[in-house]
Amino acid sequence: MARKPVKPRRAAPAAKKAAPARKPAAKAPVRAAAAPKRAVHQPPPPPSVKATVILVGADKGGVGKSTVARFILDFLGQNRIRARAFDTEAPRGTLYHFHPDETTIVDLRSTADQMRIFDTLMSSPERVSVIDVRAGGLTPVLATLEEIGFFDAVKAGEFGFILLHVLGPSLSSLDEIDVVAPYVEDANYFIVKNHVNDSTFFEWDPQTHSKYFEDVNAVGEITVPQLDAQAYEKVELASTPFSTFVADRTAKGQPAHHSFVLKGKVLSWLHRVAEAFEDAGILDLIDAGKKGR
Repeated sequence: MARKPVKPRRAAPAAKKAAPARKPAAKAPVRAAAAPKRAVHQPPPPPSVKATVILVGADKGGVGKSTVARFILDFLGQNRIRARAFDTEAPRGTLYHFHPDETTIVDLRSTADQMRIFDTLMSSPERVSVIDVRAGGLTPVLATLEEIGFFDAVKAGEFGFILLHVLGPSLSSLDEIDVVAPYVEDANYFIVKNHVNDSTFFEWDPQTHSKYFEDVNAVGEITVPQLDAQAYEKVELASTPFSTFVADRTAKGQPAHHSFVLKGKVLSWLHRVAEAFEDAGILDLIDAGKKGR
């Protein structure tokens, strides 16, 4: 009997490969909490400064005009107000000696030097121009300013003008007020009594005061107190600005190793003088955002 053909069997399907086991996702590293930021003290922005001329002068010599001008430059710098200076005591004036980087020697009798100062008041990045007038030169300088129309420009509000008239205790110094009076109608005119290297503190009696001040439009009086004689002498010998002496630096920026005591005396004096100028409203008169006094 014939056998039935045997049907070939289908091969069993190959077993599926098992999918590789997935690795557990790596956990994101935990970031440490950021430390709270410390509040950084930001100094107030510098004031918006209008083009201003500060004239420091007197017709009488020996009253300390250049000392006042030197302080003004330190005072403006401490308040972050950029300033340039002009020394009219040629060929090498006192202000230039202590502040050579900011100061230019000029002759205000020269038209070229007049142009160097007053034609650039608006364009100069240093908005304040400090002019240290040589002894005996105040009245001629004021006459020049009138001739070139500067006082008319001040009256029109184009420029600011501050006159610091440095006086001594003598009546001859007071006589200058009558000469200056016609030029200061539109100026911020201050009488400055400078005692920085003078042990005698002078006051005018009421009768003398009224006689000399009744016809002049003075904004106020500023008293510069006495500086210790030895401290003053050391600053003069150092030939640096007052602020540089306090910072214990030479004119070239090297350590100076000044006396701790004398530095302290100069710093205290600077604070007292700064307070006197602030009380007089000098910063307000320079600030373009304020009307001054």
